[in-house]
Parts: sequence; structure tokens; C-alpha cells
Amino acid sequence: MNADDIPGKDPLAAADELVRRLQAPRTEQAADPQLEALALAVSANLPVLLWGEPGIGKSAGLRQLADSLGVPLETVIASVHEPSDFAGLPIVGDDPATTGVPMAPPDWAVRLTTAGRGLVFFDELSSAPPAVQAALLRVVLERRVGSLTLPEPVRVVAAANPPSSAADGWHLSPPLANRFVHLRWTHDPRTVARGMAGTWPAVSLPRVDPSRVPSAVARARGVIAGFLTARPGLTHSLPGDAESRGGAWPSPRTWEMALRLLAVGYATGADDKAVAAALIGAGGDGAGMELLTYLEQLDLPDPNRVLADPDAFALPARGDRQLAFLTAVVSAVQTDLTRRRWEAGWTVLAKAVDAGVPDIAARAAADLAALRDTDWAVPSGIDAFVDLLQLSGALPGGG
Repeated sequence: MNADDIPGKDPLAAADELVRRLQAPRTEQAADPQLEALALAVSANLPVLLWGEPGIGKSAGLRQLADSLGVPLETVIASVHEPSDFAGLPIVGDDPATTGVPMAPPDWAVRLTTAGRGLVFFDELSSAPPAVQAALLRVVLERRVGSLTLPEPVRVVAAANPPSSAADGWHLSPPLANRFVHLRWTHDPRTVARGMAGTWPAVSLPRVDPSRVPSAVARARGVIAGFLTARPGLTHSLPGDAESRGGAWPSPRTWEMALRLLAVGYATGADDKAVAAALIGAGGDGAGMELLTYLEQLDLPDPNRVLADPDAFALPARGDRQLAFLTAVVSAVQTDLTRRRWEAGWTVLAKAVDAGVPDIAARAAADLAALRDTDWAVPSGIDAFVDLLQLSGALPGGG
């Protein structure tokens, strides 16, 4: 008689223990731009879509991220669900004419709502038929699942295989694709080899520094506003082919996403490569690369430092940089509004007039004037804009 024949002895116990040992690797802090880009987008609370071939670790990356955040992970295989699984199943109550017919949410949405936080991971998205993709639109954009609204701290992540390698793959519909930050998920042979030896890179969520928030918001607004002024044709550009429309492409929605990513990147001090990957994932390769080039050449001064000493700065020479800078200054004033900072803003705008570009400052002047407290006197720096502001209604007649 061998040990496996002893009554009460589990013949698979030793094998299960071996598997447990293999599934408990160490982690270490290591530079991994794609993991950092994912963490950055999750921190910004933007829906993320990971594109990659089957078997390269998309699901494993999400499990590791959820573990590092200490939040529950709900995995939903989108391709095996019906539209009603996301739109909700109608449940008739006592008096439908009075209360309506509520749409019952699925169990995973209820668990996340009960927990109040977590990650929902929609896997195999490109294998979901168009009707299911349409039902997911409201989940991704409005966080509505049936009659239930997911809590704000719940993050949305999805994964897809390229249609060429997906089982019964479909191109994503443009409305659904335009709601995601698209990240390419690849494998690094050296990372995989080290992981097989027992050590994988750790995912750490970027931490927002509260002291950086005002400047981060102001700088990000200035950058995106200045870029779209310089490249207005990129404000909305729907690609012509189905495959490109199912990926990242520029629209007002995705520029709002880029704004948030850039602000979080500034406020966390995130790695430049991670920020670059996230920005390209929001606006697409062409628009994203142009934005990165613009960022490299922009070099905006910190608007809060300028407001602290408005007489000691020089206005940028190029028009798009001037607009980006003045937009950032007004946003900084709005973020921390005091009379001294408001008056310093007019000193900054007056330099634009002295430089012979009052038209560049006109929009910023109207926004700055709208922030005025009625008890504050009109500063001298506003003189050059009085006629314009009175015509726009931002300043009452007679000052």
C-alpha cells in the first residue's frame, strides 16, 4: 500500500501545494512604462483598453494592479454575455405605471457597488458582437448597469485582441472605442524570463501630491488649449477605415481625457514614457505624437511662480505658446482665487498688450474678468481690455 491509498489522504494535496508555491512569486519595483501608463490612467479614473495578443499577461496585470490597490477585481467576459446583461433585465413591480419597470443589474455590479470601490475588467471585448458593444456604451461612459450606478471609485478596464487574432473578432464601434484610453500590451522577454525565475515587476499607483495640484491643473489646461489653437484640425478627426476607427483617435472627448492624464502626470511626477504612452492612447498615434512634440518645445513656466512675481517673467515669443501660457495663468488664478493673485493676472495680461498681441490675451482677459469679486477695484492692467470686456458683458459699463 502506498501513501496515496491511505484512507483520508488527498492524493492531490502535494500537487496543490506545489502549484501554490509556483503561484506566489515575489515582486520588485522596476521601470515598466506600460504598467505605469495603466496605473496613470486608472489613477485619472479613465476607462482603459489593453490591446494585445492572447496569452501575454493582460489579465495577470489587472490582478496585480487590483492586489496592489487592495480592491476587488470583477472579471466579465464580454463576448459570452447578452446586451441585457449590461442594460439590465426588466423586473415588473407592483405598479409599473407609477414606479416604472426597473432594470435589474448583474451580480458583479451589485458586488462592486456594495464594496464601494474596485476594478471591473471587461475581457475579450473585440469578440463581443456589435449589440453587446452598444450595451456597454452606457456602462463605460455613464457607469450605469441596469438601474444601478457604479460608485465613482470603481475603475473600468477592458482588454481586446486584434481582430485578426480574436475568436470571431469584430472591430470596435467608433462610439465605444472613443471612450477608452488605448494601451498596447506587449511582452518583454527579459521580464518574462525573470518572472519565470520567481520575480515580476510591481505595479504602484502614482500618488497625487496635493501641493502640485493647482499648478498641474493650470499647466495642463494651458498645454491642451494652446495645442488645439495651433492645430485646430486635430480637434476632431474620425479615421476613414474601420480598423482605425476602432482604436484611439482625436475628438473633444479624448482631448478631455488627455487633459486629465496630463494633469495627473504633472501632479504625480509620473515617468515621461508612461505619460507619453497614455497621451497617445487617448488621442491616437498621429495626434498624440504631435502633442508630445509640442510639449517638448513648449517649456511653460510655472504659472503660480509667475503670479507670485508677475513683473519678473518674459512672455513667450510664439502665439500658440503665449495662449497656452495665458490660459495656464488664468486657470491658476481660478484654482486659488485671491484679490492679490487676480490683480497679478492682469499684470501678466498687460505684458501681452505691451508685446503687441492684445488679441492673444483677449480670451484670457474675459475669463479673468469673470472671476472678479464685486468688492474688488478694477486694476490699471485692465485698461487695455475695457472696451472689449464691456462689449462682451464681462465688465459692466463704467468699470
